[in-house]
Amino acid sequence: MSQSILTSTKKIVGIGESDTSFDPDIILHINSVISVLTQVGIGPADGFMIEDSTATWEDLIGSDPRLSMVKSYLYLRVRLIFDPPGTSFALDAMNKTVAEIEWRLNVQREEELWIDPTITVTA
Repeated sequence: MSQSILTSTKKIVGIGESDTSFDPDIILHINSVISVLTQVGIGPADGFMIEDSTATWEDLIGSDPRLSMVKSYLYLRVRLIFDPPGTSFALDAMNKTVAEIEWRLNVQREEELWIDPTITVTA
């Protein structure tokens, strides 16, 4: 069984599964990050959003293990928005990690979905 996106994200930002007081905030941030992922070509082409703890990672990224870095990316982005670190060193490290994962996700997507811009398609 695949993990819940909401539940696992809450755990990584230090919120217990049974504590639902921050769910609307966390869901808002998760959906914002998922929108960014959709723009770079990760996830369902027609978009994706969560509303509760029923949406799973498999729903978002399928079962491709090469996309497991999406979890780290989403966790880090949500953490940076919801509960940023108190030191500039930690903040800088998290931002660098986010940037590297974004780059790697772009590379992964381009390997699979790259279209040669020099080819002209005629109808």
